[in-house]
Amino acid sequence: MLSHDQIWGAIDTLAQRYGFTASGLARKAGLDATTFNRSKRVAPDGRERWPSTESISKILVATGASFDEFMSVVLRREPAPARTIPLIGFAQAGSGGFFDDGGFPAGTGWEEVAFPGVADDKAYALEISGDSMLPLYRDGDTIIVSPTATVRRGDRVVVKTVEGEVLAKQLKRQTAKTVELASLNPEHADRVLTLAEIAFMARVIWASQ
Repeated sequence: MLSHDQIWGAIDTLAQRYGFTASGLARKAGLDATTFNRSKRVAPDGRERWPSTESISKILVATGASFDEFMSVVLRREPAPARTIPLIGFAQAGSGGFFDDGGFPAGTGWEEVAFPGVADDKAYALEISGDSMLPLYRDGDTIIVSPTATVRRGDRVVVKTVEGEVLAKQLKRQTAKTVELASLNPEHADRVLTLAEIAFMARVIWASQ
C-alpha cells in the first residue's frame, strides 16, 4: 500500500530531478504555484490531503517523465530533497496577508524554495529587488530570515513597519523607545523608528551572495 509520504516525497524528488522547486513544478504543470506546498498536504484538522491523479498527470507532461519513472521513485523510497521554506519577493512582502502579527509567515500566497540546515521552522526567504541594499545584497539575491532568532546590535535585520514598508538594515542601536537602523547602502540614509512604528524585526541568518 502506498503511503501519503511516499507519494508526496516522489513529487518532491521528481521536481528536484528536473530542476524545479515544488512551486516551480506546479507552475510548469499549469497549476496554482502553491498546489504542492507542504501547507497544502495536510488539512487544518490534521487530515492528510493527497494529490489528484490529474495533477500527477500534469507533472508527467511538464517534466517529460513517464509514469513508470514516477512509480520507480515512489517504490524506491528515495530520500526526500532538502526541506523547503516559504519564499516571497521583497517588494511583495510589504502587502498584507503574508505575515501574522508576530512576523511569522502566514497565508497561502508564498512560493517555496529548497534550503537545508535551517532549524527554525518559521524561517522564510526574501528575494531582493532593486539596488537600495548594495553592495551587500544585489537584485535577485535571496536572504533567509529567522523571526525567532535573538537580534543583537550589529545584526542585519529585516524590519516591517506598521505602514507596510519593508527594510533590510543593520541594527545600530535599540533603546526602550526607538530603534536605530544603519543603511547597507551608503547612498541611502540611516533610519530611526519608534517601537510603535515597527510591526516586527527579524534577523537575517543567511544570504545567497
